[in-house]
Amino acid sequence: MFRPLSLYIGSRFNRSKKRNRMVSFISLSSMLGIAVGVAVIIIGLSAMNGFERELQTRVLSVIPQGELQAVEPPLNNWKPLLKQVEQHPHITAAAPYVEFTALLERGTKLKAVAVRGVDPKEQLKVSELPHYVKNNAWSTFTAGKREVILGQGVATKLKLKVGDWITAMIPNTDPEMKLRAPKRIRLQVVGLLALGGQIDHSLAIVPLQDAQQYLDMGQGVSGIEMNVDNVLDAQQIVKEVGDTLPVYVYLKSWMQKYGYLYRDIQMVRTIMYLVMVLVIGVACFNIVSTLMMAVKDRAADIAILRTMGASDRLIKAIFVWHGVLSGVLGSIIGSIFGSLIAINLTHIVRVIEKIIGHRFLSGDIYFVDFLPTQLAWQDVAIVTATAIVLSLLATWYPATRASRLQPARVLSAK
Repeated sequence: MFRPLSLYIGSRFNRSKKRNRMVSFISLSSMLGIAVGVAVIIIGLSAMNGFERELQTRVLSVIPQGELQAVEPPLNNWKPLLKQVEQHPHITAAAPYVEFTALLERGTKLKAVAVRGVDPKEQLKVSELPHYVKNNAWSTFTAGKREVILGQGVATKLKLKVGDWITAMIPNTDPEMKLRAPKRIRLQVVGLLALGGQIDHSLAIVPLQDAQQYLDMGQGVSGIEMNVDNVLDAQQIVKEVGDTLPVYVYLKSWMQKYGYLYRDIQMVRTIMYLVMVLVIGVACFNIVSTLMMAVKDRAADIAILRTMGASDRLIKAIFVWHGVLSGVLGSIIGSIFGSLIAINLTHIVRVIEKIIGHRFLSGDIYFVDFLPTQLAWQDVAIVTATAIVLSLLATWYPATRASRLQPARVLSAK
């Protein structure tokens, strides 16, 4: 069916200058429609890939992937539990932590934050968080000096910089359950956490021993955080670990707090594939219109080819190539244009933000404060192939109509 002769004649029909202007316009619009559709889908999928990458490499590398939290803190006999947790085959690292809520006060400004007490050395095993602390402040982060590392967003809101002192108000524990004034602690800011997202606006970090002292916990901790070898199976792994422990603990994983992000990304990706078929499908309807008009415009040429001995298969193949070439050209243009934009999408959006003076993603709302992008060539191949296949399907009916034209009737009408 697809002979070199049919491809040659089909390409000549496509390039011919003696064409109906309306046919030329519809043909150009169908090609541009396919190109725009392909480009938009590639850009959208690249953005989804970027969000998924940032979730896995940035957020999940900082937050605890799994937690064993004491039912009635503090968890005093935690060292044997820590060793038992580390022996699980799916646990890559584990470390103790202390967690509480504090109200930071700076003049008339107040900011509620989640304070996390961690061992500076042990934290390096379970988290990439130290690598996001500016000016290598983590290397000098030690207990006994009333030091605190604040998220960049917290420091910005309270107008703090490294070296400033701040007052933290924390709950004052009372065994008699009486209402007592909060404990006030003076802390010095020794570092800023610049993760670039929501965490920067809600987190403060203090050394583990200092946190234990602030809460009068002795050697106890709030729980044990851990990393797993497969983050998507974190919930199941945490449950398996909890079942082996001799004490009751709350079982938590990142899925409970940030799982909606991953599910939303996958849902949007699925919707993007559906939109891809619909957008490109609509553009391919123009190919049907173009070919139907081209068949009518080229009726005399078809009749002459039939009188010269051209078969139904050859006529059909000519118009299939005629339509597919528009689809292929539009797909190639769209994939190139879309790939170039996708690669530079983060920079382009930042330039637009500077021009209009508005940020599209606010760090205190979203888990990242920029639009990430990651071009996957398999996505480009899938989108391009889908556009070509849909354009091929769109040519079938007009090509069949062209192959059924009767030469005598066409030539007698001339």
